[in-house]
Amino acid sequence: MIKDLLIGVDIGGTTVKNAIISTQGEMIAKWEISTRLENKGFSVPQDIWTSIKEKLTDLNIDKSRVLGLGVGAPGFIDPETGKVAIAVNIGWKDFALQNILEDLSGLAVYVDNDANIAALGENWKGSGNQVDNMLAVTLGTGVGGGIIANGKIVSGANGTGAEIGHITVDKNGAPCNCGRTGCLETITSATGIVRQAEIMLAEGKAPKLQKRKEAKTTITTKDIFEIAAEGDKDTKQLLHHVFDVLGFALANIAITTNPSKIVIGGGVSKAGNLLLAPLKDAFEKYTLPRTNEACEFVLAELGNDAGVFGGAYLVLQNSNFSRLNIY
Repeated sequence: MIKDLLIGVDIGGTTVKNAIISTQGEMIAKWEISTRLENKGFSVPQDIWTSIKEKLTDLNIDKSRVLGLGVGAPGFIDPETGKVAIAVNIGWKDFALQNILEDLSGLAVYVDNDANIAALGENWKGSGNQVDNMLAVTLGTGVGGGIIANGKIVSGANGTGAEIGHITVDKNGAPCNCGRTGCLETITSATGIVRQAEIMLAEGKAPKLQKRKEAKTTITTKDIFEIAAEGDKDTKQLLHHVFDVLGFALANIAITTNPSKIVIGGGVSKAGNLLLAPLKDAFEKYTLPRTNEACEFVLAELGNDAGVFGGAYLVLQNSNFSRLNIY
């Protein structure tokens, strides 16, 4: 039987997203299950495979058609072994995710970091448009990154490649969840932007933002972008700092990797051109002119589907399919 189907899995701290995708990139089915965190996430692999088996049965799809499973997981992953060194949100430590899923499914399984998987998906079926050199940045609760060089994800020696959220940008900065201080995500993540806005409000600045907070009790990055767009100078100054720091970091990464595209995703990217235009300006200020000439900034297109598409593509990359057959 022809193996013409792929299964993409994107494991998160709340839900696991699953999808059956054709080798040509057509979404056949997608669904979610809850991530059961009790007992340090021990049952998660079994839950995933049980769910997949049931979906294959419901769709009358024979398992022999499936080329393999591609899995994105949070935390530090050794892509050679598929072992999760640590995933704090789930409770895994030295967790042999690939081996466990292979034993359960009888299929080839490939595992990588969730941000890397999202980058692969966005490049295959999203705004990356199958370029060979790309940098993907996810601006959400934290800052995630994925680097594609010569068509392959850069994972590094032990899975910490492209952890751009933990580039130090302010050695005297705020504490980061990684245990260090002044990481990029302390300034440019949604959490970091709101944290800085709260400090500004405590200093009696940005009265329009203060009124918004009093009306809503909390503020979000959406509020901050909207108030800045209305002309509030304090809020505009805050965002200028965020763009400058992020543009500086991306410029240095770009000089190292020379991408043809930088894809911006995550919740903060919903600001659209209010984010993209000033970020591009900051990037141009710090990078080499020749590096800038080759590089296009675009917004991510796949949203929550990027991870499952990336998981599916990971299977293709690791199979015997040629590049021509993939596309």
